[in-house]
Amino acid sequence: MAEENSVIYGLDYLTRKPIKVTLGGGLIRNIEDDDLNSGLDLLIAPGLTDLQVNGYAGFDLNSGPLTPKTLRDISLMLRVDGVTTFLPTLITNSLGNTLISLKAISEACRRFPEASATVGGIHLEGPFISPEDGARGAHPAEYVRPPDWDLFHEWQEACGGMIRIITLSPEWPEAAGFIRRAAESGVTVAIGHTSATPEQIREAVAAGATLSTHLGNGSHQMLPRHRNYIWEQLAADELYASMISDGFHLPDAVMKVFLRMKPGKIILVSDATGLTGMPQGDYNTHIGGEVTITEAGKLHVRGNPDMLAGSGKSLLHCVSTLASKGLATMSEALDMAGRIPYRMAGQPGECLLAINGVADLIVLKEETDGLRVVRTIKTGQTVFRTELS
Repeated sequence: MAEENSVIYGLDYLTRKPIKVTLGGGLIRNIEDDDLNSGLDLLIAPGLTDLQVNGYAGFDLNSGPLTPKTLRDISLMLRVDGVTTFLPTLITNSLGNTLISLKAISEACRRFPEASATVGGIHLEGPFISPEDGARGAHPAEYVRPPDWDLFHEWQEACGGMIRIITLSPEWPEAAGFIRRAAESGVTVAIGHTSATPEQIREAVAAGATLSTHLGNGSHQMLPRHRNYIWEQLAADELYASMISDGFHLPDAVMKVFLRMKPGKIILVSDATGLTGMPQGDYNTHIGGEVTITEAGKLHVRGNPDMLAGSGKSLLHCVSTLASKGLATMSEALDMAGRIPYRMAGQPGECLLAINGVADLIVLKEETDGLRVVRTIKTGQTVFRTELS
């Protein structure tokens, strides 16, 4: 049973000053200085929002058939790593399986309070993506198809309008019209898994696309040095960009360029799979086949360490990794995983450490190997707590 917190003590993650935070009615009611430093060295920060979760800790959203209980279990597991809002992400699949999964997510939010409180909507990653090898990533080629508004509308009705983000490729002739209609309906349109030309990228932005999905990943191994879809998305000031900063998906220099090109518009995502958080070893998966998780948490095709098979690390790890590399401060990294994606997910209110901010908070302990969650608070209720050692 969640317990209500009225007062939290700790250090403001932005200023490092000791504060006393008073909660009530699901909001932050007051913040004042704590002259006694009752919170010691614990950080208070907005809860994390993960826009791309394919599975977690042994639970997979895409292996099918998806059940509502799987959503409930993932919601509970994510709280341990400080995620207070997430978008379950469905990748390219058959029309029937996609429909089943959408209905299961909607049902989970009706049946289980843990899911309804944590699920901020659905991220539909496909099937309107590039059919080309490389750009398609691990998405099954047989289910890739051009954008279809009537199909999308059918899916949206089936899940009660829960689709918040649709990732697609603007290389299709139908893409611009679809993007315009989706954006007008309130759905965030993201460019990803694409082989679009620079002209098609610009057309997509003009039509209403506002996000790049895991920029730099889900792309061809080789690209034209100047005219390519990565440069074009970086140059589009209108686009936010999500980035997997787990230490494996992108080189440091690439992340540094992304951060410089899009200050305030980088969003950290985990792109977590069902193997995220699992012990090192060999596994068999429905998409990657035979894969390996290393001691460091790298998930790759068995026998080929250079071929990634998805993400095996949490969003909290991505925050710690970006900060430990000196590419961003800890407060900046926490904002990229909390305040900024919360707004992109279309959630009510503002998830920030300020009066009248939504009381989705995490209390963190900084340790030598990264951040550890001491407490997770969702709308003023403690939903996870661990003892300090």
